[in-house]
Amino acid sequence: MATILDSVRRELLRKRAAAPDWWDVIWLFYTIFLFIEPIERHNGAYWVQFGIVYAIFVALYMGLVFLRRQLYVYLCLLAMVALGVYYYRHNAAAYGMFMYVAAFAPFVSESVVVGAVAVAAMAVLTCVEGMLLQPNPWTWGFGTCLTLVIGGTNIFMSLRVRANKKLRMAQEEIEQLAKMAERERIARDLHDVLGHTLSVIVLKAELAGRLIGRDQEGDHSRATAEIGDVEQIARKALTEVREAIRGYRAEGLSAELRRAQSVLDAAGVALVCEEQPLQLSASEESVLSLVLREAVTNIVRHAQASRCLLRVEKSGEETRLIVEDNGRGGLKEDGNGVRGMRQRIEALGGEFATDTVEGRSGTRLTIRIPGTSTPNQPAWSSV
Repeated sequence: MATILDSVRRELLRKRAAAPDWWDVIWLFYTIFLFIEPIERHNGAYWVQFGIVYAIFVALYMGLVFLRRQLYVYLCLLAMVALGVYYYRHNAAAYGMFMYVAAFAPFVSESVVVGAVAVAAMAVLTCVEGMLLQPNPWTWGFGTCLTLVIGGTNIFMSLRVRANKKLRMAQEEIEQLAKMAERERIARDLHDVLGHTLSVIVLKAELAGRLIGRDQEGDHSRATAEIGDVEQIARKALTEVREAIRGYRAEGLSAELRRAQSVLDAAGVALVCEEQPLQLSASEESVLSLVLREAVTNIVRHAQASRCLLRVEKSGEETRLIVEDNGRGGLKEDGNGVRGMRQRIEALGGEFATDTVEGRSGTRLTIRIPGTSTPNQPAWSSV
């Protein structure tokens, strides 16, 4: 199992080495402040110096955005610090280079302490060099405060990004392992279902062939009987295979509730689960499982909730599923996920409703399915 987990993690990490986000280039807009001093000076030599420095800075910034090897990223950060130290004496807005370093540092290292130290170091460097080289305290004072604010904000953002990445990887690991386990179950069950049956079919077919070849008078009654047995056994095997495959379409509502608990725990959402023992048809259980999975996914991705209530109960002839959270609310009714949930429930003749939790923030999702529901179409084809 450890080997399987390691291989899955390696594959996921390879996929996570995704293409860089071109939107990060937009943040170069704030380098516009570096142009103020060259414009005011009207000096050709100063413009040449500025052009060289700015080109180097942009190259380093692009390296931070697009390079994936951590060593190269660290080298780009150090080079940007050195460039800022050099150019600060010539351009008061060059403290912005320290701000860019403070903005990137929390995302480069996995250690929060390293990111915080880097941000503090950039703030101190902005302050000390500003006191020595820039006579206007408003310039370096503002730069120091802005460096701390941007760096501190990105520290918290980096924590959130890493938590989301870990959650996604955990979910993908669970899905990958579930698929692998399902393949193993299918292999075992098909072996159990078909192994003996196919062996019997082979033996009876061989026996029928020998009987036909040995019978010289044209009486093939015994061979015909053996072939009839082969047909019956083959039909039985086909039925068993179909039943086995139908069993893999959904693991059931109880299994989905356990999965929901695992996912919510990983997301830091406290779960209160109230489940009554129910007798559900295969279509009802399949639809409720799929709807529950989508609802929990929405809570983890969008609700920003800290608590979730799942209730499965029987009220008369009606089966009811309630999913309630204390998040920010505002579930999008026109989203693909909500639309898919509604269509699945309505296909069973049920009702799907969303509303806010009275007296506080959050969303309540209520699904009602009548006891004699008849699906208009297969549950897995309702999208």
